[in-house]
Amino acid sequence: MENVIVSGIFDNLRSPEVRFLDAAARLGPLQALLWTDDLTLRLTGQAPRFPLTEREYFLSALRFVDRVRVVSDLSGPAALPADITGGRWVWAVPAADAGVEETCRQAGLRCAVLAADCLPAFPPSPAPDPRPSANGPKKVLVTGCYDWLHTGHVRFFEEAAEYGDLYVVAGNDANVRNLKGEGHPMQTQAERRYMVGAVRFVHQALVSSGWGWLDALPEIEVLRPDIYLVNEDGDKEEKRAFCAEQGLEYVVLKRLPRPGLQPRSSTDLRGF
Repeated sequence: MENVIVSGIFDNLRSPEVRFLDAAARLGPLQALLWTDDLTLRLTGQAPRFPLTEREYFLSALRFVDRVRVVSDLSGPAALPADITGGRWVWAVPAADAGVEETCRQAGLRCAVLAADCLPAFPPSPAPDPRPSANGPKKVLVTGCYDWLHTGHVRFFEEAAEYGDLYVVAGNDANVRNLKGEGHPMQTQAERRYMVGAVRFVHQALVSSGWGWLDALPEIEVLRPDIYLVNEDGDKEEKRAFCAEQGLEYVVLKRLPRPGLQPRSSTDLRGF
């Protein structure tokens, strides 16, 4: 398969952008050219909403992206670094700039446009994996809403995956509304599950089918995890009591951002 290039800011990644990267990666190994803050300002006239270090961390955590290359100098949006030759340059929208085709011709690249109707749909939630951990990695379960996926979630998944194979159960829409009130969730359960599953640290992403703080109970009964892991915000007495009763190891992680990044919360980022 030929190498595939995408280029841009990759700022505040939401499901349309992630689905674009997913579709592009199906054409071949995907390299993302990530513009620096200064280059973004120069080419677009606006600074990115998230700094380079945060954008790079999120982008690198997506399972569809094979490599992230930071780019600090381009003559324009339709330009590429001079050392890129061969492969395919993929765009999310029709390129109005005729320079794109010329850049591709000079670099020996093919140019492809992925229209919105070519992007993958949100797949249904799979059946929970019933296989016991046996002598393999431990099965680690985390639960939550994940309504506005951000680098704090990604870091939580990264840390949780150090304990074993990570299974993430996103709350079903009705129960999220029950726990958080009207106006929640902002994204559907299918979209939220897709975004969680796009993170490379996640072994399997599911949607809960139960109710209350233990809405993942039906999934837990099938998965039979070894560890139920939460952060400080998700530490509930109901969960502690359940794990003690079931003989599950209960682990509480401190809510800390990746070193060098600032703390993030879905509440602060709603509609960001």
